Amino acid sequence: MYNLFYFKNDKQEIRKPIFFENSRVPALLSYLAPIDIHAIALGPFVWCREEMDEVVKNHETIHFHQQLELLFIGQWFLYVMCWLICLIKHKDGAVAYRMNPFEQEAYDNEDNLEYLKTRKLWAWRKY
Repeated sequence: MYNLFYFKNDKQEIRKPIFFENSRVPALLSYLAPIDIHAIALGPFVWCREEMDEVVKNHETIHFHQQLELLFIGQWFLYVMCWLICLIKHKDGAVAYRMNPFEQEAYDNEDNLEYLKTRKLWAWRKY
């Protein structure tokens, strides 16, 4: 069943979100967040303040696949819970952001443009 969501077709092409570049959405959301948001993946969409290179697109596509496997709402809930736990532990919003397992997986693999072809289901759990 995961392959149905993960791949677009029998050629094993990775499903990707819809990208919006030069958007004001990240700037607006930054007013609510403890960090300055450059790009954000929410559901099947990714918004970025400027044009995205392949690394940023890969990072945000990793988040998109995390959301797919947790049916979107589950990932959003766990993301916030992990961030809150890290915030209590580290007492710094930016550190809590980087220590979030969803972000750790995305940052560790953003340079590997082939990562999503071999990514295991629920890979963020190892962080």
